[in-house]
Amino acid sequence: MMTIRHWRGLTFGLILAAMTSAAPARWVPGWGAAQMAVSGADADRLAAMGSVTIRQIVQLSAGGRALRVRLSNVAGDQPLTIGAAWLATGAVPGRAAVTEGRALTFAGATTVTIPAGAEVYADPLPAATRAGQDLAISLYLPAPAARRTGHSGARATTFAAPGDQSAAPALTDAVTIGSWWALADVEVSGGPDRAIVAIGDSITDGKGIRDDSNTRWPDLLARRLAVDPATRGVAVVNAGIGGNRVLLDGLGPNLMARFDRDVIARPGVSHAILLEGVNDLGTLTKDAPADPATHRRMVEAITGAYRQLAQRAHAHGIRLIGGTITPFVGNDYYHADVATEADRQAINRFIRTSGVFDGVVDFDAALRDPAHPDRLLPAYDSGDHLHPGEAGYRAMAEAVPLRLLARPSTAQPVE
Repeated sequence: MMTIRHWRGLTFGLILAAMTSAAPARWVPGWGAAQMAVSGADADRLAAMGSVTIRQIVQLSAGGRALRVRLSNVAGDQPLTIGAAWLATGAVPGRAAVTEGRALTFAGATTVTIPAGAEVYADPLPAATRAGQDLAISLYLPAPAARRTGHSGARATTFAAPGDQSAAPALTDAVTIGSWWALADVEVSGGPDRAIVAIGDSITDGKGIRDDSNTRWPDLLARRLAVDPATRGVAVVNAGIGGNRVLLDGLGPNLMARFDRDVIARPGVSHAILLEGVNDLGTLTKDAPADPATHRRMVEAITGAYRQLAQRAHAHGIRLIGGTITPFVGNDYYHADVATEADRQAINRFIRTSGVFDGVVDFDAALRDPAHPDRLLPAYDSGDHLHPGEAGYRAMAEAVPLRLLARPSTAQPVE
């Protein structure tokens, strides 16, 4: 089998020796995704293929001079063996063919077994990368796990091919599937000095964008940062999960449970932008109205959770930016009523005025219809009256005041 052409220049061994003998590298996530258990049709198709290579394309928000990949089995209940892994720099979104690649190793070995619930780093690779560059990461799974870890809302084309084709420039008998699989982060060094994590639900995850377009609001924010001299060295990580809730598990673990892994545990994070709560509010009245006491408890629980998350972020020197919850009256799934809208307004008032957050991004003001402020502006509405369309995501990215993302000095205490 032909393999991807190796990178030119000094040999990998010489460069790696130079890297390890110098001062420790400062790693920053140039790309990342929130990990969860992935099920459904694509997971079933992978299971039916047995021994399989998965090739997935990701776009860096920032580049550097070296990189390392973090693989995940956090949702698995059995060890996951990676039989081979390759990274290719000559990648194009939506296409399986690649060039210019190299094997990923794990303490020098080409295979690794990830324990259930754990994650592993591949060995660092010297590689000059840039913001906006697409990478292809190919994983050979000799026996895919029954309970799969990944990210279901990739909004990107992923390819699956039988057997070990991880090093092949073109895949044979490949099929297209959704999701990212067992891939948590691509970290870079020698480039950005810090990262912003956008954490939230499907509005952050980019529901409604065209596959392979990379037009989620965090993607567009990253492009703003890349052209501003004051923020050119700042990476952006999208930690959104569609359907996610602050308080209860749903699609993915609840925000309170995953915040440490998705924000605090990532290296080099200076800020997190939090936009979550609409699914908690919508689910409350999805099937039937709720009484006033239940509405009141929901508001108190969400705002109390925000306080806890701010304290946890500040304990690690991370500034937490609050995003106001966007309108969703008119959505025929959640059936928001007058009481639900009052809850949203109460929570947004807390975000704007409580002082718990280190800054506020007023996504509500950016997207609402001035004539009907409980609804999305039609020009920004994807059509379901809950999720923005691509114009709405652009408005969200533009609504982030870049001054809020200036380098923090020290963490601010929370009363």
